[in-house]
Amino acid sequence: MQVAMLIVEFRLPGCHSLKEKRHRLSGLRDRFGKQTNVAACESDFQNEHQRAEWSFVATGAARKVVEQTLQKIENHIESNVDAVIVDLQRDWL
Repeated sequence: MQVAMLIVEFRLPGCHSLKEKRHRLSGLRDRFGKQTNVAACESDFQNEHQRAEWSFVATGAARKVVEQTLQKIENHIESNVDAVIVDLQRDWL
């Protein structure tokens, strides 16, 4: 079994409340948290309005499957999330 983690740090310029922050990023959990091979959570900066960090852990029988899953997440974030990506890290566990 292969396991990898993707950590994405965001800046949310113009975000003035935690409610607005959660709304702008809520699609991440809705879209990826329901997949059986992915765990998604807000992993840092929970109480800051204009920063967020999300972690995604993906599993699969083959490394290629995990890489494809993480790439889909990255592509979705880059094209659909109303935030600036500050940092993006992949780690194999």
